[in-house]
Parts: sequence; C-alpha cells; structure tokens
Amino acid sequence: MSGGNSAFRVTALCVGIAVLYLPILVLIGYSFNASPLVNVWGGFSTVWYAQLLRHQNLLDSALLSLEIAFTASSAAVVLGTLAAISLVRFSRFPGRFLLTGMVTAPLVMPEVITGITQLLLFVSLLQTFSWPHRGFLTIVLAHVTFCIAYVTVTVRSRLQSADRSLEEAAMDLGAGPTRAFLEITLPLILPAILASWLLSFTLSLDDLVISSFVAGPATNTLPMLIYSKVRLGISPEINALASIIIAIVGSCVIAAGWLMRRAEQRHELEMREAERANAPPAVPAGGGRPSLAVRSPS
Repeated sequence: MSGGNSAFRVTALCVGIAVLYLPILVLIGYSFNASPLVNVWGGFSTVWYAQLLRHQNLLDSALLSLEIAFTASSAAVVLGTLAAISLVRFSRFPGRFLLTGMVTAPLVMPEVITGITQLLLFVSLLQTFSWPHRGFLTIVLAHVTFCIAYVTVTVRSRLQSADRSLEEAAMDLGAGPTRAFLEITLPLILPAILASWLLSFTLSLDDLVISSFVAGPATNTLPMLIYSKVRLGISPEINALASIIIAIVGSCVIAAGWLMRRAEQRHELEMREAERANAPPAVPAGGGRPSLAVRSPS
C-alpha cells in the first residue's frame, strides 16, 4: 500500500513539474529556432537574439517594465514592512481594523476592479490638481498599491514567529529600540523581506490588466506590447526576450535563495553559540561538587 502511494506521489510530482516547466523549456528551445515560424523548427540559430538588439521598441518596453518593477517592489517593501510592524507590535491603535482591511483587500479584489478604481482616481486628481499625468508614475503607484498587500502578509507572518525576547534582551543591555530592531529583529525577518521583494517584482513585471488602465498613450510596458503583438502572431524576437528574462529572474531567485540560506545558517550558528555560552557547568559523574586543584607552595 505504501509503495503504491509513493509511486502516485512521484507521478503527481513529475506531472506537476512538467506542466509548470515544460512550456518554459519549449519556449527557450524555440528561441534558438532559425525559422521565422515559431512552430516550425528550422535548425539551431542565434539570429533572433541578434535581431532583438535592433528591435528598439521591444527593448524600450522591457527596460520600462524592469524600472517600474524595481521601483514599485522597493517602495512596496518599505511600506509593507512598516504596516506589518504596526499590525504586530501595536495591538491597539485607532484605525487598526481599517488598516487590516485595506491590506488584505487587494489580495481578493479582481484586477479589473482595481484598474478601474485606480484610473478614476488618477483622472480625478488630474482634473483637480493637474497631476499626475498618466505614465510611469501612475503605473508605479498602482503597482505599489497591490504589492503592499503581499509584502505585509509575508513579513507579518515572519514577524509574528520571531522571538521578541532577543530584542528585549538587547534593550536591557543598553541598546535603544531602533538599534535593537535593526541589529536583532531586522536580520530575523530579512529572508521574508527578500522573498516579498522578489514576489512584488515578479507581480509588477507580469502585470497587464492594471497597467493597461493606468498607462498613458505614450507608455507601453512589455506585457502590453507582447499582448498587442500576440493578436497578429508571436514574433521570434519575443521568444528570445522571454528567454533572457527567464534567465535573469532565475538567477535572481537562485541568488536570493542562497542569501536566505546563508542568513538562516548564520542565525542557527549564533543561537547554538548563545545556548552553549549560557549552558550550566558540567557536574562530575560522582554527583559531588567539582574539586579545585590547589597547588602547594614550592
């Protein structure tokens, strides 16, 4: 019975991995296709990577999407971490229930509704204050709005499981609240912060619906450009560009995982050293008190 369950689990795992990663491998393989038809193999070639360098519109859209994703994820990490600290460390304050609802609402709100509300907000602000004009800034603000929710949930769960007694011990030894947080608590929640930044970066880079509502007429992100080209057929340059983005994102994920693993190992080592330093002295096997050797004067 156990052998059958094990075989079923291995089969389900293989099928899941194939469904997730086989299309990515096919896309990377066809990016080296010499044929201009994306579904017909014409031999191995890197001509589309060279052609991509001359496709200025596509490169500009990719660079714009990367700039938006970096800016939005960085701002969302700062604001989301502050919101998580407020919800965990301050149990009672005016507006706590409202803040909790505002943080969790973007997680369940349809993107179409979020895009429409953001568009109406920016149009109202533009009519009232002549600011902001739709473009880079409005896309960043819209992406920050829904990325904050993911950052807050991720950092909040890690902060709730962190041992606050370490921070209190640091303050008892003379460190201020700010220094104790920066030197004790921040390293503990740093893996969650990095994970939430990567998640926000990926969500912002991949967003199409909200960006389509809040982007200006002269602003065209990479997902918007690809979606407009898909209607006429996928260009081989898009396969090459997608392969480059997959390589960049995969390298960032591997590097972040390695850094988080090192941080966890360093924390475990520090905890073992602290336990070893606070351990009581060993008692002799006879149960008596340890004898002190007294050297007789010569």
